[in-house]
Amino acid sequence: MPQPITDYHAFFGAAKQAVQELDELKQKEKMLQDLEKQLESSLKTKQKNVSETIALTVKKRRDEIAKSYDTEITKTQDHLKKVRGKREKAKSQGEKDRIADETQTLIRENEELKVQMKTMFRENHVPRFCAGNLYYALYFTKGFKELMTMFLAIVICFLAIPCGVYFALPQQNTMFLIVIYVAAILFFGGLYVKIGNSTKMKHMETLKAGSSIRSQIKANKKQMKKITKSILKDKDEGVYNLQKFDDEIARLEQDKAQSERQKKDALHTFDTVTKTIISDEIMGNHKVELDQLESDLEKTVSDLKETTAAARAKALYITDEFEIYVGKEFMVLDKLQDLEDSIENGKASNISDAIANFKGRDYNKNSN
Repeated sequence: MPQPITDYHAFFGAAKQAVQELDELKQKEKMLQDLEKQLESSLKTKQKNVSETIALTVKKRRDEIAKSYDTEITKTQDHLKKVRGKREKAKSQGEKDRIADETQTLIRENEELKVQMKTMFRENHVPRFCAGNLYYALYFTKGFKELMTMFLAIVICFLAIPCGVYFALPQQNTMFLIVIYVAAILFFGGLYVKIGNSTKMKHMETLKAGSSIRSQIKANKKQMKKITKSILKDKDEGVYNLQKFDDEIARLEQDKAQSERQKKDALHTFDTVTKTIISDEIMGNHKVELDQLESDLEKTVSDLKETTAAARAKALYITDEFEIYVGKEFMVLDKLQDLEDSIENGKASNISDAIANFKGRDYNKNSN
């Protein structure tokens, strides 16, 4: 319960001291708040830097491990590719050798047949062009290929050439086209009949024998193609002596698989063990600084709580002990001093009188 003031000097002295102490507490509270923000920022920045250092270091080490294994795996893959290429070349050469070996009799027979036919035509004085593919296609047509040669010859002689001549003329009309076609028929038809008569009548037996030889050569070629196709389709590669390549390929594939397993195990070990060790090492290198920042922050927070509590208590004390007498407006040092001077100088007999004098002077000052 408030008591009447008997000693104004002591009252104002205590009030000014309390106000001064509250100001100091508020200044200290502000300083501690600023320091708390600064320490929190420094701690967060340091923790972020450490975390980034850990993340970058861990990523770099992990990438280095993966790269080392990938380099070895790539070397093995390249070697494997070369060995497989050599194996294919060896197999291809083996197939060629086998084809040559199994068709050599037919090849030799065809060469002998060609020599036989050439000798026969020479001894019987048959023109050399009669041994050609075009002659036999036109006069002893056999098979689809020679039939197509005959058809192509007819198209060229009785369509392409007449049309070419017709369209090359400076002026075209139907009569010219008829004349050209009649000329083509007479020329090419006559030429065909003349060559046929001059060769067949004189050398029919030789030409028939040549046709038989050509048929035999074609049959041998067909047989060679059949042998070649059979060899290329044969799945049995044992005859090509590829075992050394297969052994090397199997070893390289095993090395590649082992390297991939080792890479997987190494990365798993890194992720579960080494990563933690690296993180602990880096964290340990900064532990002292981090601990100091955390300790400083903890102490600052504690001091701030105490200071805030003290400032609150001091503010309540001032309210209870002094503001009830002079009001909140006058709870500042210069105004308290003015009130005290008014009472001590006899200008006022009590606090209310001193406040009235102060407000009166302030009013007059503002009026002027």
